[in-house]
Amino acid sequence: MKKVVVFLVFVAFTGIATAQDKKEQAYQKGLEAIKLEDQGNYEEAIKLLKEAQKLDPDYVDYPYELAYSYAAMKDYAKAIKTLEKLKDHQKVYDQVYQLLGNCYDMMGNSEKAIEVYDEGLERFPKSGKLFLEKGNVFWGKKEYSKALPFYEKGIAVEPTFPSNYYRATILYCSSTEEVWGMIYGEIFMNLERNTGRTVEISKLLYDTYTSQITKVSDSSYSISFSKSATISLDDLNNPEGFKLPFGIGVYEPTMLFSLVMEKEINLASLDRIRTNFVNHYFENKQNEKYPNVLFDYQKRLVELGYMEAYNHWILMKGDEGAFDEWYTSNQEKFDSFAEWFNANPIEINTENYFHSGQ
Repeated sequence: MKKVVVFLVFVAFTGIATAQDKKEQAYQKGLEAIKLEDQGNYEEAIKLLKEAQKLDPDYVDYPYELAYSYAAMKDYAKAIKTLEKLKDHQKVYDQVYQLLGNCYDMMGNSEKAIEVYDEGLERFPKSGKLFLEKGNVFWGKKEYSKALPFYEKGIAVEPTFPSNYYRATILYCSSTEEVWGMIYGEIFMNLERNTGRTVEISKLLYDTYTSQITKVSDSSYSISFSKSATISLDDLNNPEGFKLPFGIGVYEPTMLFSLVMEKEINLASLDRIRTNFVNHYFENKQNEKYPNVLFDYQKRLVELGYMEAYNHWILMKGDEGAFDEWYTSNQEKFDSFAEWFNANPIEINTENYFHSGQ
């Protein structure tokens, strides 16, 4: 009798070990498949993913990656067929709906794409990715005024996801409300560092500064980062909670004060202007009525002596020659900042973030 018990236990453990071995084999094949996808070798990736799926049929990532490879090869019909089956998976995630909607959109069916994104948002209401894709449908149609609210909503529900900031920055910096583009763009650069998009936004911020700050005379400047002067009746009926429109009531006046003594607008003067802006903002206690996670972070940089290096990093692609010249004389200062910066990123989460609607 004892021998039978021992045998049954042995069989049970053998079964567990075999299942674990299969999962490990599948996992290794999945990792290799992703490497092949990154190299653009989708056909070989598909072979490995199918093998992984046979070994571990309940794992959601293998069919998702399979659909990704199909989509990359523009076989959207196969990708859709694979993804539609995943919608009922108990461990489905928002990227399944994102890729599925993208496939419909790439096939020219933007209405179905929106339907899929909305279906995904019912399950994942705080998915910045799905709001991004809804905005991108209208971006693709050049209906930018319809796209922007979705990027804004994406920022509000998932403030650590950088792509909504990126799109919103581009749209705002080509509008009359550049103020939001300046803030969103800088937050984007803090969230997504050292990519092609970071380079693009660095130059855009610099160019926006230089185009919207205009020298009128030797002693005066004109600035234009906002045209919005909307004040609601509710604001007027609540004197204690009354707020001026941020762009023309706070941002632009603070910027003008920060321009005093400057003779021209370039990388060096923008460093001083941006540092003065932070100092004035907090000295005038604007942070109490208009809290801003980005300005809080800048204040910390000023206090630690890193603001000069940070400003040069933020705007370096606007004038690379000026940056290189500055860096040659300030390499130690910049390297010290970079070491600190890498270890102390801006702290953004669902409780501590900035959105223009605030």
